[in-house]
Amino acid sequence: MLNSLLENPKLKDPPLEFKTTGKVYYNLPPAALVEHSLKRNEGYLTSTGALMADTGKFTGRSPKDRFIVKDEKTKDTVWWGDINIPFDSNQFDLLEKKMLVFLQDKDLFIRDAYAGADKNHRLKIRIFNSLAWHNLFCYNMFLRPDEQELNDFEPDFKIICIPEFQANPATDGTSNANFAILNLSKRTILIGGTAYAGEMKKGIFSVLNYLLPEEKNILSMHCSANIGKNGDTAIFFGLSGTGKTTLSADPNRSLIGDDEHAWTDQGVFNFEGGCYAKVVDLKEEKEPEIWNAIKFGSIVENTRFKKDSREVDFANKSVTENTRTAYPIHFIPNAIVPSIGGIPKNIFFLTADAFGVIPPISKLNKSQAMYHFISGYTAKVAGTEIGITEPKLTFSACFGAAFLPLHPTKYATLFGEKMEENDVNVWLINTGWTGGPYGVGSRMKLAYTRATITAALEGKLDQCEYKEHPKFGFQVPQSCDGVPSKVLNPRDTWDDPEAYDHQNQKLAEAFTKNFEKFKAGSSKDILKGAPKV
Repeated sequence: MLNSLLENPKLKDPPLEFKTTGKVYYNLPPAALVEHSLKRNEGYLTSTGALMADTGKFTGRSPKDRFIVKDEKTKDTVWWGDINIPFDSNQFDLLEKKMLVFLQDKDLFIRDAYAGADKNHRLKIRIFNSLAWHNLFCYNMFLRPDEQELNDFEPDFKIICIPEFQANPATDGTSNANFAILNLSKRTILIGGTAYAGEMKKGIFSVLNYLLPEEKNILSMHCSANIGKNGDTAIFFGLSGTGKTTLSADPNRSLIGDDEHAWTDQGVFNFEGGCYAKVVDLKEEKEPEIWNAIKFGSIVENTRFKKDSREVDFANKSVTENTRTAYPIHFIPNAIVPSIGGIPKNIFFLTADAFGVIPPISKLNKSQAMYHFISGYTAKVAGTEIGITEPKLTFSACFGAAFLPLHPTKYATLFGEKMEENDVNVWLINTGWTGGPYGVGSRMKLAYTRATITAALEGKLDQCEYKEHPKFGFQVPQSCDGVPSKVLNPRDTWDDPEAYDHQNQKLAEAFTKNFEKFKAGSSKDILKGAPKV
């Protein structure tokens, strides 16, 4: 019976130092959490056994409602601005007290977990959820301690996530009723007014993006990673739509992780114990690993059933295009556990260049790598409105600006040091357009992209001839198995070379303009990586 899974006797004292008349469920296994979710009408079982749940009003993160407490610890270290919005420490204390009062008669689901596969650098987390499916999400996404590790578990950080609790902006200091607030001194994250589960995952990522570089001089990264049969580790950076998940899911290599990692003196480790993948238009033949991972214990968010069935209709975008699944990493057959790899030998920056001017593969020197790392460039095609044909430039510092509490140059400097110390190859991969910009040219063939990455991983590009790109200065290989030489030099694929030069200049100017805000904190070494304008 469910009642047999109530309070764990090992958790004798209320960990939040408050009394509750509700029931407290501690470290329940997935099956029990699924049962609770169904009993509490939080979701439905799908035909594959996965739990379908909705996140309500918010189907994604709300960046403008994410804050960091500004105090003695953070006032001179956090990169304050539109991304890291300051929050008053006294207001935080008052809001936390209000949340605890709110919880006094509520049932709670508590989970202890880790973030970080490397035992020397992992973060112990205690999560307090009012929703059973949120607790299952945390079981899937974070690392799972064994019974022995739970005996003396003392959390380094805690998350209090109560979607039903709404703030009063007039008195609580928030912008809206929903909020996600990080307090790095009290080592607490408060989340309320939103049921989007990704706020918990990205909250801890932001915490590690502060603690590891600032306190341990370890580079934290928003990237995927895999490892070859010979033990060679590769890292893939890329914004949405660049192919990061697809390209790191190589059947000939083992997956370390799909989203969040750190790079130490010993190697690379995954922060997470699971994957949080987009499932919009998911097809078994295209992404069989994700398809087969959606089974009992997994969660699908904001999806809908096909008519008169419990089969998920992945083409249904009626709730949001940001439909997702969360599952433990061991649901992927070629994932390695623990999720740890050695020093990376090859690093790939993925960009979907809608201008059609970036080569399919280029090799970057240290300065260029740091510059492009800070820039985090891709281009998204404008919406389908009539008359809009221009691509939309997107720059996201370090390929994850929304989660960086420190100035991007901090991460870029660490990246440059790691690259130099370990003689790492850094490649810029264009998964976007060739033969012209979006609307004129064509999308780079996936076969070409895979061929360039395979050639780089196998060392086949080490001895080939290179040419310097006239505008960006990086080295462009002149031969690669499986890729026509014409495609390797994008200017040759354009019917009008002068039009290529115009677009090339336009993109270089966009890079320069975007980098203005980073110039003051950048070294001469970083600035040497800029394109020629």
